[in-house]
Amino acid sequence: MNSSDPHLIFADVSLDIGRGAFSSAIDKLSAMEGWLPESYVLHLLLARASRGLKRYGDAARHLGHCCRIAPSNQVAWQELIEVKTLQAQFPEPEPEPAPAYDAITEELEQLSAALSAFCAPRTSESSDPTPVAEQQRPFPDDASIAVPTESLANLFTAQGAYKKAIRVYTSLIKINPANAERYQEEIDRVLEKL
Repeated sequence: MNSSDPHLIFADVSLDIGRGAFSSAIDKLSAMEGWLPESYVLHLLLARASRGLKRYGDAARHLGHCCRIAPSNQVAWQELIEVKTLQAQFPEPEPEPAPAYDAITEELEQLSAALSAFCAPRTSESSDPTPVAEQQRPFPDDASIAVPTESLANLFTAQGAYKKAIRVYTSLIKINPANAERYQEEIDRVLEKL
């Protein structure tokens, strides 16, 4: 049997359930529950094996999960009603309290351990901000503009960077020839300001 193919495992488990080997079925399926948590078939088979072992609470929990996964599927709903009826007729004895396992706490512990081992890389940058003079230094007029837009051209015009505005409008004419006439008018207006 190929243990990596869930369908083959489900078929094998179905045979186990048919033979009454409910514990074997649960053992095989429990190993899969971590990597197929939202599998309808997995939870249905777990419910049937649990029912066979008279673990009606577990069976009801798995069938409830099936009903959430596929709410219109009547098989799980019918079996849930049957299990709830059996659970009412034959209540399970109270199990001994197991040590509390909190998945969130466990995950936080693992994260905390990982963070405590983390060492941030050293940087060569200083914490000094970029000087204002450097921030205001414009890029050259002949620098290419990766994404020319009308807004950028208007911004350049408003800032007095007329050559840059003309370059943007020229690029826009090539990109959108349908508006070439309007862009040419904008270029003429900018040229008047030079």
